[in-house]
Formats: sequence, structure tokens, C-alpha cells
Amino acid sequence: MGTGERNQEAHVSEGSTGATSRAAAGATSRAAAATAPRTLAESLRARSDASLAALLRIRPDLLNPVPSDLTQLATRAGTRASVVRALERLDTFALQTAQVLAVAPEPAPYEAVRALLVGDDGDAAVESALPGALAALREQALVWGGDDRLRLVRTARELLAPSPHHPSPTGLGPTVAEATAGMSPGRVQEILRAAGLPATHDPVSAVTALTSLFTDRARMAELLDSAPSEALTVLDRLVWGPPYGEVSADPPPPVRWLRDHGLLLPASARTVVLPREVALHLRAGRAHRTTEPVPPAVAPLREYRPQVVDAAAAGQAFTALTTVEDLLAEWNEGGPAVLRSGGLSVRDLKRTAAALDTSERTAAFWLELAYAAGLLASDGEADERYAPTPEYDAWLELPPAERWARLAVAWLAATRTAGLVGEQDAKGRTLSALGPDLDRSPAPEVRHRVLTLLTTLPEATSVEPGSLLARLRWEHPARSGPGDLRPRLAQWTLSEGELLGVTGRGALTTHGRTLLAPATGAAEREALGLLAAKALAPHLPEPVDHVLLQADLTAVAPGPLRRPLAAMLGVLADIESKGGATVYRFTAGSVRRALDAGQTAADLQAFLTEHSRTPVPQPLSYLIDDVARRHGHLRVGAASAYVRCDDEAMLGEILADKRSQPLRLRRLAPTVLATTAEPAALLDGLRSMGYAPAAESAEGDVLITRADARRTPRRAAPAPVPDGPPRPDETLLDAAVRAIRAGDTAATVVRKEQPEAAAGAPGALPRTSSAETLATVQAAAMTGSAVWIGYVNAEGAASQRVIAPVRVEGGFVTGYDHTADEVRTYALHRITGVAELPDPA
Repeated sequence: MGTGERNQEAHVSEGSTGATSRAAAGATSRAAAATAPRTLAESLRARSDASLAALLRIRPDLLNPVPSDLTQLATRAGTRASVVRALERLDTFALQTAQVLAVAPEPAPYEAVRALLVGDDGDAAVESALPGALAALREQALVWGGDDRLRLVRTARELLAPSPHHPSPTGLGPTVAEATAGMSPGRVQEILRAAGLPATHDPVSAVTALTSLFTDRARMAELLDSAPSEALTVLDRLVWGPPYGEVSADPPPPVRWLRDHGLLLPASARTVVLPREVALHLRAGRAHRTTEPVPPAVAPLREYRPQVVDAAAAGQAFTALTTVEDLLAEWNEGGPAVLRSGGLSVRDLKRTAAALDTSERTAAFWLELAYAAGLLASDGEADERYAPTPEYDAWLELPPAERWARLAVAWLAATRTAGLVGEQDAKGRTLSALGPDLDRSPAPEVRHRVLTLLTTLPEATSVEPGSLLARLRWEHPARSGPGDLRPRLAQWTLSEGELLGVTGRGALTTHGRTLLAPATGAAEREALGLLAAKALAPHLPEPVDHVLLQADLTAVAPGPLRRPLAAMLGVLADIESKGGATVYRFTAGSVRRALDAGQTAADLQAFLTEHSRTPVPQPLSYLIDDVARRHGHLRVGAASAYVRCDDEAMLGEILADKRSQPLRLRRLAPTVLATTAEPAALLDGLRSMGYAPAAESAEGDVLITRADARRTPRRAAPAPVPDGPPRPDETLLDAAVRAIRAGDTAATVVRKEQPEAAAGAPGALPRTSSAETLATVQAAAMTGSAVWIGYVNAEGAASQRVIAPVRVEGGFVTGYDHTADEVRTYALHRITGVAELPDPA
């Protein structure tokens, strides 16, 4: 065989192989088209159980109530409210991909979507991220179909497609076909002639020819080369959107040229629009000016040693505990009144801020934190006031680290937003601390996400806030806008986390990282709190059991005091300053307060001797003895109120004092004075005059007053307001998927052909006689096969079901109901008819 013959044979062989390959490819394509899903329901039906569970996990609103079958699930997934919620969960690139699908022809092949995203120049990052974005859209049932026939859910397409009233984020306008839909055939032919195209016989072919021109890069380049330079300037202003522009009745020559050549098409009498095909040519094929396939990096600000961060946060955590204790100690005898509309008044908030020596915004944070942790509530009385709850007493008995963990866990899960205090709502009303309108559902998600992003930085590294906000905007672009609270929530998270000690110097702590593990319930969150407490405990300062008494009637606590010592010292002295060491000052009033609480001078002297590392100074001993000597010398009771004293001269001195005039005292006996004032007012008035009276009971005994006597009834902590339906747990997901599959099996099962008399109208319930019904279900019970029945319940509601009978007796049939995915019992007389299912092929 010659060389030429061998070459010819090779060519023939290659040609035969190519033809065979093309034929095989064509057959494969036809087979794929035949098996491709035609609806979203068919696409869902082809999914695995794990994929269905993932869809329900991401879009929990589809579960309420559980769909009866996959057709109902697909219908619910296409509702406007559900699609809007799903779009809000998309990141920037997934949303841009959905926007491209909304402007691409339907169905769109993968290559068309890729071309609209990367343009003529290409983009490796976009091409690498596109499969993941499409997979995310498919997982959420926003896109269905294979890569050769991608379809966006109809509702999503309606929301994202460009229209005059709702411009697309891509800035693209309508297609040539859409823009010329109401145009006269003669005008379309004029545009064809101006563009140098031959006339056609009908408008459809004319629009097709014009579209072909605008999508042909070479021919479009020639057309634009012939355009006036001013016309190109007009196109530049419209190319990235908005694509609409106003024109006068007599437009200038550049606009007239563009309109004559179809590069601008009339949208109304005074408005023109840039067709989508023209804009894409001018954009070099790209749908978006800037495509963002990669999330912006969270930038570090400053790096510290981990020990420094944990130590700084531990100090702040201890300060947080002290602040909450001081706040509730201020309200131990009953806090401020509750406003009629709910919440705390501005005056009371200012007073609380002054008592805590902090700003009003920070005071509002501590109030909301105590409220979220269930330590503070209203008492529910007629004269409603705030007070600590019984849970507060139990909280005080916990170790410091566990007390902190309770606060941190409550903060992470709370939807109440202290940062809004002092601002106005939509009706112009000022939002008050502890008020009813501070819940913001996204708050827990934003807090958790901000702290999670801190874990992406090197350990003990603070974050640059601008980069953090940019990352959050990329993750949820659909929610961004002037009214978006998420950036402010992120900033509040950084500042509140620092106040609480979750972060230190702007960096996430070791114990803060422990709180971020996934948790679906209160028990799991509590377990994470205990782990965080265990990590924090070594960094907290050890409580001390002593103070240093000084001659200037002060005591210095060199560290945090043990609880019994701190409680007693808080009654006996007033806190003068806080910091690394707390300074207490003893005064006549503070000593009298301790005596009112039931202590004696000997008790106080013994207490100070036991807990002071220095001898009790003589001035302090004299102060205690002097106040105790005068304490109880006067007795005040209710008559409305009276004063009795064995020293008649002292009572005369009180009556003669001008400062007693507001009390309106009068002598009832040589040793008794009476007044119409309340006993509490009389006590305060005499003490302001320098006396040390004691209150007494109706029996004449001295009353012991305690500062911690006021508590609310037992109250539950406020429940967070969820952002949509709660995320389902795995047990619910598994049961829901099985129920949907069972319902779908019942809805799509094929029945054996029935006689026309028995079958009735298409889609109607089967009709069989009682004898036929009984015989068929008995046979099915014996063979273990399933049958299709029509059933009417006691309320008269008719349904169709697929059951596998197990037992037939006493006028009832018991079997496994594939529709309900459980064993049920049905009355035979309510079964309208029965039909056998076909044998499997």
C-alpha cells in the first residue's frame, strides 16, 4: 500500500471516528434532555435525602408546616416571601450569579452565565468561584436544571430582572425584543434600513435581525465607528446604568442618530432606553461593572501576646461582674418605677449612670445585660418597679467565672439591642432602656459572626473595623442599605465584647473562642459557658479575705473581697473609689446603717478586728461606739408616727429646733411626741437633724431593716425574638424528609387501570362497592402489597392515600399509610373505593 493510500485510509478512519463521536454525543445530549427535570418539583424529586435535609436546614421557613409532598415543597420554595428571605442570605458573588441568570436567556447554558460574569477579558477568580456559587443556588432551590439548561426560579427572576420600576443591580435594560414589543412594524423596518440591514416580511424576523446585529461584535464595531463622537458620549453615560434617559420632542442630532439606528429605543413618549444587547457590547460582555468572587479579607490591626489579651479581658470581666453587682445593689430596696409605656425613664437612666460612674449608653448596656440574664425584672405590682429577681441571689453564690459565663451566654443570644436606647422609632417615640421595642432579630447572628471572623486572624490580633464591615457587607449584600442595622450591630459587638471581657484590646480571647462552638439549644449554650468559665478562671484575681484599716476612717481592699466580707463591708462603709484597690469610707451614717441591720457595736468591732491586717484605728472605734451609744435612744413608731424617749429634755430640744417644723411634731406625753408624717419620713427627718433614732415594731421591739429585702416574683429571662423560623434540629429534619418522601410516593404512585364505572372522572376518588373494597384490602393484607384508597374522614374531608394493609377486622383496616409515614387505622365504611397498584417492572 502506498503512502497516499495509507494517508487516505487514515483520513477516512479519522472521519468515521469523528462522525461516530458526534453521533454518540448527539445521542447522549438527547438522552440527557429526555431525563432532565422539567420542573423544580422534578428536580427536588431527584435529590438525595441529605440534599433535601440541607435545603430545609438553610430555608427553615419551608418546614412550617411540613409539606405534604415534593410538589408542595417546590410551590412553597417559589413563593415571594420565601424567595426574598433566601436571596437575603446569599453572599455577593452568589447574588451576582443569580442576577446574571435573571438577564440571561432562559434556560441558560453554563457558558452563557460564565461569559456574562467574566466578559471578553476573562477572570480566573470568577471562573474558579462560579461552580461553587451555582452549587449554593441549587442547594437553596433558587436554581435548578443541569449545566446545559440552568433555570432561575420564576419568582427570583421576577425580583431580579430589570424593569422600569425596579432597575436591575446590573444596570442593564430590556432586550431588543422586549423594548420593541409595542413598536409599529414600519418603525422597526426603518431601524433596519438605517442600520444597513435588508427589510423583512414580518416584525419577528426584523427583531431577530436587529438582535443578531447587536450581538455580532464585528458588525457592531463597524456601526459604532460610523457614529458621531457626541453619540458615543451619550452611550457612555447610559452603559452602566440606569439605562433610561429623557429626551425632548426634538432631540439633538447625536440622540436622533442613536434612535434612528436602534441603539436607543423608545420606552415612552419622553424616554429612551439602551437595549441590553448594545450595553453588553459596550461593556465587553460583562453584566456587572465589578464582579466580587472572593470575599474581602479581614485585616489585622495590631498583634499582642496571648497572655496580655487574656489578662486584659479577665480584668474587664471582673469589672463587669462588679458593675452588675453594684447596679443591682443600688436597686436592692426597689428600683425606679416602670414607665406606663414600659422601660426606664431618662431621669432614672441618668441617675443610674451617675451611680455607676459611667455614660448613659454604657449604663443602658449593663441594664439590658442584667435583664437578658434574668437577674433584673419588674415586680408586677400596682406601683410597678424594677428590682432584682430571686435568680440574682442564686447567681451571687456562683464562682466568679461562672457568673461571668452566665452574662456572656445571655449577651450572645439576646436580641435586645442596648445601642438603640435614646434613639427614636418610626413613630418618633424615644426608645428607653428596658423598654418593649429594643428587640432586633439579627443581633445574635451578627454578634456571633463578628466574633467568628475574629477567629480568622492570628491569635491575639485585633481587627481593623473597616475591613470587618466590608466583609459583612459582602456576605449579605441584599440587606445593605441606609436602613441596614447590621454595620451598627457589628460596631456595638466590638465595644460590648470589650466591656464584657469577651475580647481584650480588640482581640478575641481564649475563653471567648470557647463560646463560639455551634449550639442549638439552651443546654448546649450553658455547657459552652461552663467551658468558657473554666478557661477564664485562672486569669481572674483571687478574692481576698482582709482589708487595711487607716486612721482617716478609710479601709483599703487590696483586691476583690470574698462575698461575705464584701457584703458586710458594703453595709458598714461607703465606697469612695474603685480600681485595682477599692477604698471604703466609714461615716456616722454608714455605721448607723449597720446598726439598723441588727449589728451591735461589739459585733462591728469584732468584725473589723478579724478582717483587718492593721489594728483598728482609735478614731474608727470611737465613731462606732459614739453612734451605737446614741442609736435607739429615740424610738419611732406608727401612730401615724411617734417618737418616744425617756429623756424629756431631748424631746423638748427637738420641738424647739426649727428644722423639726416640717415634721409637725406635738407632745402627747412627757416622753412621747406624735406626728402625721409617715414613720420612714420621721426617721429620715430626725437623722438629718443629727439624731440616731431607731424604728420599733408595734410591740416596742427595735426593727431590723435589711437592704436586700426587695425581690420580684420569680421571672424567666426574656426570650430572644427569632429572625424568622428557628433552625430545625436533625431529628426534625429526618422526620420531615421521610414524611415528604412518603407523601410524594402517595401523590405520584401509578394505579392499575380501573373499569370506567369504577374509576369515575379523572382525578376523582375511586369508587368500588363495599364487597370489592373488603376483598381487595384483605388480599393486600395477605400478600403484603400496597393499595390506593379514597377516604372521607368524620369532618367530611376527602383524601387519597396509599396504604399497606396489615390487619382487617371489626370493620376497620390497619396499615402503614405512606402519605402520613405512620401506621393508621381506617373505618371500612368511610373508604369510598380502592385500586391496586401496578406490579413493579
